[in-house]
Amino acid sequence: MKLGNLAPILDSQPITASAPCRVDIGGTLDIGSFHYPLRHQKPATVNLALDLRTEVRVQAGSDRRIRIASAGFEDAVFGPGMAPYDHPLGLMFAVADYFGIEGVHIRIRSASPPKSGLGGSSVAAVALIRALSMVREKMDGEEMSPDGTALLAHAVEQGVAGVPCGLQDQLAAAFGGVNAWTWTADPGRLPFIRRPLVTGQDLDRLSRHLLVAYLGVTHVSTDVNGTWIRQFIDGSHRKEWEEIVSLTQTFADAIQRLDMDIAVEAMNRETAIRKTMTPRVLDDLGDRLAAAAVRFGCGARFTGAGGGGCLWALGDPNNLAELKPKWERLLDRRSSAGILDCRIDAEGVR
Repeated sequence: MKLGNLAPILDSQPITASAPCRVDIGGTLDIGSFHYPLRHQKPATVNLALDLRTEVRVQAGSDRRIRIASAGFEDAVFGPGMAPYDHPLGLMFAVADYFGIEGVHIRIRSASPPKSGLGGSSVAAVALIRALSMVREKMDGEEMSPDGTALLAHAVEQGVAGVPCGLQDQLAAAFGGVNAWTWTADPGRLPFIRRPLVTGQDLDRLSRHLLVAYLGVTHVSTDVNGTWIRQFIDGSHRKEWEEIVSLTQTFADAIQRLDMDIAVEAMNRETAIRKTMTPRVLDDLGDRLAAAAVRFGCGARFTGAGGGGCLWALGDPNNLAELKPKWERLLDRRSSAGILDCRIDAEGVR
């Protein structure tokens, strides 16, 4: 259903939606290049949604064009169907074109730093789809499920990105919470099986075991992911990826039991393997932060594909309390870096 000119509908009542970002372990396995050949090992990705939410507000525009404003990017204005999808905000315009809208001003505000490896652009796409689906619900009563929202966001991104894309960012944004996503690698089935690992009051408890830092440099996932994909396709590091699958499963089971010792061990081993395959997943500051985490008995992992963005630590709250001032001193060396004030977000897109 083409929604058309939304200005008359939104003039008196703009629509707002928001979704959480995430930290993760076992990323990249959500890309088909990996989980189809590895399917017999039941590859999975674990992510923890964070309350650093991205909010999308859709309001009436002044003409037929689509205007998008987002912190960290120049405002962009294009006629319906005229935006280049390789533009920094191209994914948002592609979502707008999917719904066939015009006459709108889309404002995006994120509590996480731009290009920080927390799934930001995918999160914004999920939030925009939710906002526009709410408009569609008013027109024809058809409601879009979290599954459908995540799959649509992924399909649009996969269509315009020009490179293979994973699905974990969209799922974390749509569902929230702490989940293991098993990739079914079966074209006749839903592409994932969701396994909630922590619920209820245990989410607050797990939040006390978590520390997240922004490294002060932006992250471009295609650089590292592209290397991993090429290596995997040419036969390199197959055993390492099989071990990453196993470690992610171990991590998921440990988090479900809130067994931090086993989770920390699996997390550090997974990070070490990836760093051996691609040393640039952590810069010098990231290396120092990760080494400090290990010294204080914590786990440390870059978010997404690394290469900038964020680093997160997991461990006993007492160990994190000792680690935090050490991280703060290291992060002070880079003006834009710092600890992010966040907790696990139980809610998905809303």
